[in-house]
Order: sequence, then C-alpha cells, then structure tokens
Amino acid sequence: MCGIVGYVGNKQVVPLIIDGLRKLEYRGYDSAGIAVVDDDKHLELRRAEGKLRNLEEAIRLNPLDGNYGIGHTRWATHGRPTEENAHPHRDQSGRIVVVHNGIIENYLPLKERLAANGSTFKTETDTEVVAHLIGHYVDEGLGFEEAVRKAVKELKGIFALSIISVDVPDTVIAVREGPPVVIGLGDGEFFVASDIPPILQHTRDVFFLGDREIAVLTKDSVRVTDFDGNVLEPKQQRITWDPIMAEKGGFKHFMLKEIYEQPRAVRDTSQGRVSLDTGKIYLDPMDISDEDLQAVTSIKIAACGTSWHAGLAGKYMIERLARVPVEVDYASEFRYRDPVLSETDLLIVISQSGETADTIAAMREAKQAGCKVLAVCNVQGSMIHREADGTILTHAGPEIGVASTKAFTSQMVALYLFASYIAQVRGMVDETAAKKLAQDLAELPLKIEQLLNDADSIEELSKDFFRVQDFLYLGRGINFPVALEGALKLKEISYIHAEGYPAGEMKHGPNALIDEKLPVVIINTRDENDAASQLRYEKTHSNIVEVKARDGIVVAVLTEGDGMSAKVSDHVIEIPETSDLLGPILSVVPLQLLSYHIAVRRGCDVDQPRNLAKSVTVE
Repeated sequence: MCGIVGYVGNKQVVPLIIDGLRKLEYRGYDSAGIAVVDDDKHLELRRAEGKLRNLEEAIRLNPLDGNYGIGHTRWATHGRPTEENAHPHRDQSGRIVVVHNGIIENYLPLKERLAANGSTFKTETDTEVVAHLIGHYVDEGLGFEEAVRKAVKELKGIFALSIISVDVPDTVIAVREGPPVVIGLGDGEFFVASDIPPILQHTRDVFFLGDREIAVLTKDSVRVTDFDGNVLEPKQQRITWDPIMAEKGGFKHFMLKEIYEQPRAVRDTSQGRVSLDTGKIYLDPMDISDEDLQAVTSIKIAACGTSWHAGLAGKYMIERLARVPVEVDYASEFRYRDPVLSETDLLIVISQSGETADTIAAMREAKQAGCKVLAVCNVQGSMIHREADGTILTHAGPEIGVASTKAFTSQMVALYLFASYIAQVRGMVDETAAKKLAQDLAELPLKIEQLLNDADSIEELSKDFFRVQDFLYLGRGINFPVALEGALKLKEISYIHAEGYPAGEMKHGPNALIDEKLPVVIINTRDENDAASQLRYEKTHSNIVEVKARDGIVVAVLTEGDGMSAKVSDHVIEIPETSDLLGPILSVVPLQLLSYHIAVRRGCDVDQPRNLAKSVTVE
C-alpha cells in the first residue's frame, strides 16, 4: 500500500530511486513521482498517473538529476489517481517536498487553518497539507528538523513520511506513526524505504523506525529521535535474504516463482526447530514460558485475508493436538466486537509483513488486557515482531506477489510447529506421537516438489475454466480453510467470482447455484490412519455425488490412490499421502497453480491485481 524510497549519498539518485520504486510495485499503486535536489539547490520534480513506466517516460522526455531525493508510488485515498494528486507534494514556497503513506485524519481542519494563513492548495490530497504545515513552521523561523517535529505532533492518523528541503542540502527526514519505515545503512550513504527489497542490493544493514520516531539522514550519519526530540539508539540488524531472492529468477511472474519456492520456504521454516530423534520442538526464545502455556485456558487467533485462513487451519491443529479451545477472528473485527479477554488467554497474531494495521491493533488490544501475544511473521524487525511477547519467524524470504502463496504455507508450518510444541508442553502427546509429527513435517517439502513436478496438468486444466464467471470451493474440517483460500486466490488474481463454503452447508443454500455451468472444487483428501479423517472423507464424498446429481462440474482434490471419489468426479487433482493436519499445505498448492494459470489465460496482471495492496497498513 503505497511505497517510499529516499536516498542521500554519492550514487546517481534518479536511477536508484526508480529502481527502488520498481521493487515496491508489488505493494499496489496508481501513480508515481520523484523529487531530487542538485548542487545548485535546484529542485526537480516529475510525476505521472498510472504505472511506473509512465514516470520513466516523463523522465526520458524531461531528464532530471540531483544528489539526494525521494520517490513514491501512490495508492489513492484522498483525491483521484491523477498526475496532479501524485506524490511528491510541495509546500507554499515550493522548497519543501513530502511523500506520504497512510491517512491524515485531521487534514481538513489543518487545511482550513493554513488556507486562512495564505496557503494555496493545488491538489485534493491530505499529503499536500503536511508539506504546507512544515513550510508554515519554517516560515515562522524554525529549523527544518524542528519544523517537521512540530508539524507531525499535530497530525492525527497513521503516516510514514519522507521529506527533503532545498535549503538543507544532502538531508532526508523520515517519520513513522503506523506504516513501516526501513532505514538502510551504507558507507557514506543512507536509504529510507517502505520495505526491505529496494535496499537489499545496496546494503543488508538496516533498522526499522518505531512509531513516533524521526530519522535524519545525511551523507555522514543517521540520527534517530522521538517526536519530543529525545535521542534514541535504533536496533540495527543484518538482513540475510539474498537480493536475488527478490527477483523473478527466470519465472514469468513473482507469484509463479513464489509458488515454486514453497519447498524451500517450508524447509527453512522448520529447519533447526524439530528433532527427528526425539520429536521435540525448539522455538525461538520468547517471553512466553512453558508455565504460561500450561496455564492457558483458551487461544485467540487474529489475522487478515490469507493469514486468517492459515489461522483457521491452525485452530484445527492446536485443538486436535493440544486440546485447547481456539477462536479465530478477522483482525479487522477483533477489537470492534469488544472481545472478552483474560490473562490466561493467549493471542496468536499472523501477518506476512508484520505491519498489518488491523492485526497490530488486535495485538495491542490483547496486551492491554494482560494477554500474552505470540506472532507468526515473515519480517524480522517489523512492528509485530518487536511488540509481540514471542515470534515464530516463517523464513519464507521476500514475497513480492500481492496474492500470498509461500507465506501462507509457511504460516501453516509455523502453526503446526506451535501446535506440536504446546501439545508437548501440556503433556498431550507422547514421544512416539511427537516423532511421528516431526517425521511427517520432514517429508513435506519433497511432497510439495512432487506436486510442482506435475504442474503441467494444472495448466491444461485451466484451459477448461478460464472463461467461466463463477466458481464454488467446498471443504470440511481442516479442508474448509483450503476451500476459502482457493476461492480467494482465484478472485484476487483472475477477477472471477469465487466462494469458499463448508461442504456440509451445501443443503443450506449453495445447492441452488449448481448447474451444468458451475465448476465446483471439492477438497476431499484423507488420512487412512485417522478415524476422524475417514469420516470426513465419506461425508464429503456424498457432497461430490450431490453436485453431480445436479449436473455440476466437479474438480476434486484427492489423495493419491483414491478410487471412490475419483470415479464420480469430472477432473481429479491428486496430492501425495500425508497426515491429516498437513494435508492442507499440499492441497492448496495445485489450487494456487490453477488460479495462476487461469489468470494468465485471462490476461490479468497476476503480481499486481487491481485495487489490492501487498501490505495493508491502513485500517
């Protein structure tokens, strides 16, 4: 959701910023712009509606150069996506320039006040108000940094800002109150960005700004203070991601690359955390003791979108293994329902980015009630990682495609690890069972590779369905989250209407939709060693028969060797045998591929679906 790149140093600033913005395209945007200042204190600014290539063309026709600068990709919140409303925005003097992620909730009264003092506004945005407010305080005699500090203390809402001034050479000021801000540390150069990928090829040494913090970047140093001017010592870290991991690596789209990275992501998430000899689970050190977990009376899970589906799968894992009741909430609804919380509740928050605004709000609500909070997150140093009492990092590597794939499967692996761990802590599994859980997990990456080796059959299947208008996905028990996720992937990237439903609810409405034109994807895997799985399989088989009786088109996701459901299905996708709790991680992979190939055949922008953003940092 919007992207910021800023730089001060000795490199060519324009190509560096444009390349950085390109690495942030996955976040979603509808316009872009750049502002730079040269040795003569001359400010140059270019903006363009639409994709980044339009900005690049504007620069080609009217070149610019400078020593330091900021760039932005905008996702419209205030004002239409036009060149005029694109960032950066200037103050009344035209000498201060601002880019902004987030929303300024009190921009209208600020705008009225500034207008009464002589400011003339040229856009519909809340961001222009920030530029004018800073410029107003500079005009009153404050220095650049102090003007920024005074201005941001008046803002209400959530915002990440990067600001430059013609009159303060080789300086970029970055501000955070909500959306993420990453500072990159180089040799005689410093970077600011909304995420790690734009920085990686230049430096792996970074730190994340915290809320209500300001960083002042020059060629020689970076200094961090809070909004009141107190000096802070940021916690520097080294990013282990290889920059190549953030590139397409020969794949047509990031999404396809990330689907194929899932065996590696699953291995990396479980590596070093499981003993095959004893079955024991080793989680990272955290401020949640075994005694805390033994005292837990219930677990809440809060997440958004795909992470919510992972949470639903996690509910089945935890309840099955640890016998602790679990509730799963949309994070966007959690605090608005006034949840009943106690100190013996554990909240698990799940977020790929670690910066999802709704999920952060749910976490803070629970901590205020005295709950311990465990995070499942992919980004070390993110807000959720820093504020949670403990974190299971998923080690999926950078996920660029807006539609989550490897992050989802890694989240389910992390939840499986936690379910196994808390079951051991509470004495619910013996060593034999623990070894079996560990062995099943160890075999998982190879089984995902088997699925990916048969991906051509999924591409062939997409030819039959890319022109349809509606899909229905069905699953029971732990397969229900897979149905939801399969439907979400299809609607996200192909714009086909798709709905996930519990298979047992067919008679309560969805049966009315079934005819000879409706494809129905039914996930009906089974674990022959699990009685509950067998019962679920038989009941879902009956649903397949029901759909066929109404002339529906059945696409069945089945375990290898299943002859019964295969006989009554129009199309069969087979997955390798695995345990009931790990089945969803295998079942979802062919559904990701099916969505991908259908979207490609429809000519959709797979990596950057319309109206969506990778990291939703605004409630």
